[in-house]
Amino acid sequence: MIKDGRYGEAIHILSNELQKQMKSRAALSLLGYCYYHMQDFTNAAECYEQLTQLHPEVEEYKLYYAQSLYGACAYPEAMKATFLLDNPTSHTKMIKLQASIKYGEEEYSGAKTLVEQLPQDDPDYDVDMGCLLYKEGEYEEACKKFMSALQVLGYQPELSYNIGLCYYSMKQYGQALKFIGEIIERGIREHPELSVGMTTEGIDVRSVGNTLILHETALIEGFNLKAAIEYQLKNCEYTQSLVVRVSELDPVTLHNQALMNMDKKPSEGFEKLAFLLQQIPFPPVTFGNLLLLYCKYEYFDLAADVMAENAHLTYKFLTPYLYEFLDAMLTCQTAPEEAFRKFDEMNAKLTDQLRKLTKQVQEARLARDNEALKKTLQDYDEMVEKYIPVLMAQAKIYWNRENYQMVEKIFRKSVEFCNEHDTWKLNVAHVLFMQENKYKEAIGFYEPIVKKHYDNLEHCNIQECPCQRKPSILNVSAVVLANLCVSYIMTSQNEEAEELMRKIEKEEEQISYDDPDKKVFHLCIVNLVIGTLYCAKGNYDFGITRVIKSLEPYNKKLGTDTWFYAKRCFLSLLENTAKHMIMIRDSVVQECIQFLEHCEVYGKTEPAMIEQPLEEDRMHIGKNTVTYESRLLKALFYEVIGWNQ
Repeated sequence: MIKDGRYGEAIHILSNELQKQMKSRAALSLLGYCYYHMQDFTNAAECYEQLTQLHPEVEEYKLYYAQSLYGACAYPEAMKATFLLDNPTSHTKMIKLQASIKYGEEEYSGAKTLVEQLPQDDPDYDVDMGCLLYKEGEYEEACKKFMSALQVLGYQPELSYNIGLCYYSMKQYGQALKFIGEIIERGIREHPELSVGMTTEGIDVRSVGNTLILHETALIEGFNLKAAIEYQLKNCEYTQSLVVRVSELDPVTLHNQALMNMDKKPSEGFEKLAFLLQQIPFPPVTFGNLLLLYCKYEYFDLAADVMAENAHLTYKFLTPYLYEFLDAMLTCQTAPEEAFRKFDEMNAKLTDQLRKLTKQVQEARLARDNEALKKTLQDYDEMVEKYIPVLMAQAKIYWNRENYQMVEKIFRKSVEFCNEHDTWKLNVAHVLFMQENKYKEAIGFYEPIVKKHYDNLEHCNIQECPCQRKPSILNVSAVVLANLCVSYIMTSQNEEAEELMRKIEKEEEQISYDDPDKKVFHLCIVNLVIGTLYCAKGNYDFGITRVIKSLEPYNKKLGTDTWFYAKRCFLSLLENTAKHMIMIRDSVVQECIQFLEHCEVYGKTEPAMIEQPLEEDRMHIGKNTVTYESRLLKALFYEVIGWNQ
């Protein structure tokens, strides 16, 4: 059984045998071996602890006991157990294990001191030094160490993974994918019994357990790193397919699943991250990601509670930048002025660093030092990525108050560093659009965003990457397209608006041809926003008709988002009619009633609104449908028009 890797069955038999002979050396030794290979280090440690007491003369049992404690993350106990190794032949193994324990405890200086005691021709010396260099942020030097070890030891999955991780950290995704691809290809070819990478729709996959073989193939790590690269490249659909290819859930996979599915299943995502936080160990980024996601979904009280309950994690896992950012975000809810001041202080620090980096870039260019220039530009880009969220959070304080002039002023102050950043350009466009007298300026920002996607959508420049993104105007947010169309109309550029809508229609027709069942809402939302514009200007006859036409055919265009825009127009029409501010023709009323009856038929399975993921008082499932709300609107029409009398 053990030879065939059937450790679970062997454990059952050996456990029964041990009940008959409590001190059986053979049973305890084999049981410890099976537990170790099943990655059940706690039970393995118990077996080897008994063996060290029963047979203190056997040095191997002491080593296995210490290794099992290390695997169970019981670092103090593992360190204590290493001191039992008194045989000179075990000295090198003891040093390596002690260095690993210090590394696990994040005492990197202590780990380095121990590693330096190893002979430099020992292959593990390069591996260990590479790990320590990586933790110090010296990714290039770490990569060299791992490469050196790979040349001596030959192909080893964990070494290939380490090299891939270094390239990922250096943002050299092509090189990273090369090493990850080898891990996955070899793992699937050499271990078909793991059933990794198979298409499993409609098939129950047998769990292979979190075995040592699975761990040694580095397949889980490889898939997760590949998913991280695809996520960085904004290829989310492919990312999700990668994360589900391994049937065993380790903490990193669980963390990645939570992030990948956050938009579709936020409740599950929060549950997974909160669960991970209770485990030891958990991925270091879990704590920060949970807090940021709470803030994103505006659960500020929960974020504050998690920070207060886990103060020890705050100092361990949050960088000073992230802590200051979260602190300012939470302050926004109770003292917006104080939060603005905190964001301003952060901006001042980041601006100062950006100016220093700008100067270093200029100096590197003058000195023609390409290496220094490359590194400085990378540091500059990373600093801009830190600066943008702070700037946006600060601007949002005034955005929420609808003080768009102040938001524009904040953005203009940052033009020096952000004028090439897509997020900055998009938000500047939005704030200009909202001021209603700056449509021409808004067009100047919206147009490049749309044309960038339509003319030459960011083709992935990584040859090994399976990302097959094609140029399509539908890769642009529907709201951006709608705002651009409205801006064209408001500046009397109707031909440009019609041309843009023709492009959208053409793309949607192609998608309908390729996938007849797929719903695409871009053109519908554009028409809805234009219809809303006319309704807002008081031209309900044209506006309502445009809204109704935009949702045809209902089976493809009626959805939660489109219904949201449509019902606002109908509610506005009813409100103004009830106040006797407008008169509507009977033909328009008949058209509205007919439209709502169609929505009743096609809206039975469409949610009328997206509920907050952690909402305790859930809306009745029958009421949260387009059908229910369309019936309510129809009843209101009958009441307001007087057809009930």
